[in-house]
Amino acid sequence: MTVSVEKPLLAALREALPDAAVLTADDQLDLHSRDSAPFGEAGRPVAVVRPETVEQVQRVIRAARAHGVPVVPQGARTGLAGAADAVDGCVVLSMVRMNRILEIDPANRLVRCEPGVVTADLAAAVAERGLCYPPDPASWEVCTIGGNIATGAGGLCCVKYGVTADYVLGLTVVLADGEVLRVGRRTVKGVAGYDLTRLFVGSEGTLGVIVEATLALRPPRPPARALLARFPSASDAGEAVAAIVRAGHVPSALELLDRTTTEAVSALGHPLFAGGGAATLIVASDAPDAAGDVLAMADLCRDAKALSVTAAAGEEESGEVLEARRMVLPALKARAAALPGDVTAFIEDVAVPRDRLAELIDRIELIADEYDLYISTVGHAGDGNLHPTVVFDRSDPDAVRRAKEAYDAIMAAGLELGGTITGEHGVGTLKRDWLARELPPRGLRLQRDLKRLFDPEGLLNPGKVLA
Repeated sequence: MTVSVEKPLLAALREALPDAAVLTADDQLDLHSRDSAPFGEAGRPVAVVRPETVEQVQRVIRAARAHGVPVVPQGARTGLAGAADAVDGCVVLSMVRMNRILEIDPANRLVRCEPGVVTADLAAAVAERGLCYPPDPASWEVCTIGGNIATGAGGLCCVKYGVTADYVLGLTVVLADGEVLRVGRRTVKGVAGYDLTRLFVGSEGTLGVIVEATLALRPPRPPARALLARFPSASDAGEAVAAIVRAGHVPSALELLDRTTTEAVSALGHPLFAGGGAATLIVASDAPDAAGDVLAMADLCRDAKALSVTAAAGEEESGEVLEARRMVLPALKARAAALPGDVTAFIEDVAVPRDRLAELIDRIELIADEYDLYISTVGHAGDGNLHPTVVFDRSDPDAVRRAKEAYDAIMAAGLELGGTITGEHGVGTLKRDWLARELPPRGLRLQRDLKRLFDPEGLLNPGKVLA
């Protein structure tokens, strides 16, 4: 950006916002330059702004537009696809200060909140009113509702309770020209016109900036019972998943750990991981007869050649089973810490039809061998969404090259098996080229047409989702 543009832009931003809301120090620009995606070159913003009102967001959008400067919305920057990465010379619009819960309506089971509300805080607030907000992304203790909506986030309970998109009733959005648009409703049902609300969900800030959300709530979830089963192969574990679904069970969690992940958790000393086994299935149920439901699913696991099955007898034992799933990330961090170099773990996201899940796991193991990489795979088996995690030394150019090539091979395998390049992390910059391989040409053109309609000057989060 030239000085002739930067100075008047900063002056306009400082006129539009309180002084403390406009950040230009190098450390703040560096901090807000990217999200948690490991690949891709992030740009350098000219300023980071932290509005606290809708009107302030409008002023920022209009000031940036008047100077032809891009605007990149950000939440907690926990995204894993590069959707919140800065572009050179942009204004980063950090929404973390817009963090108020505006209304909790028990009669209609809904909540209205600003985008900067942390997901776990929202869940805790509605729980105090006897309600439940089910979506639970892995980063839910720090990620924000606005970021969840913008990326179409999922979570562990998706198999029974759905993803973020299933709970968005309405949105208030600031468009590229600074105008405020309200879409959606407060009612349970509503089919008046095109569903613009769902269009903004997962749009990653490329069509507008979310400034308020109306979200559906549910009654409290009952206590869950859980089981842990060890299998000789991923295929056997996949057959157990298929059997559970065929039998009509609706578990509240259905998580699959491959051989590499199982070994990593076992190395941390979890008591249920003693002995052999190439794959682990963790299942939970919060059905009215959760204990009976778990015992029935345990029998299905045994029929699928499980080496061992542990069905929890109560809440304490169920917590021990579910703790095994929560140990995956610490186990991978421990593995990375034991390796030489500047080691990082890249968490991938790909989804396939449930009956191809075991096949994808087998393909990933072959990819790990081919590229001489440590790849751990864990995923939401109930909806076919896997998270292969590639561990590599980012200070080693050859290791980085092999990690990128392995990533491409995993994406290709997912598509070949009838799947999708992302189940819940979004496209961002990381999967932009792969989106063109998944969508048919006409579908891709329509998406580009929508982007031009909402953002004719291309200033809202440019370069994300669509090339």
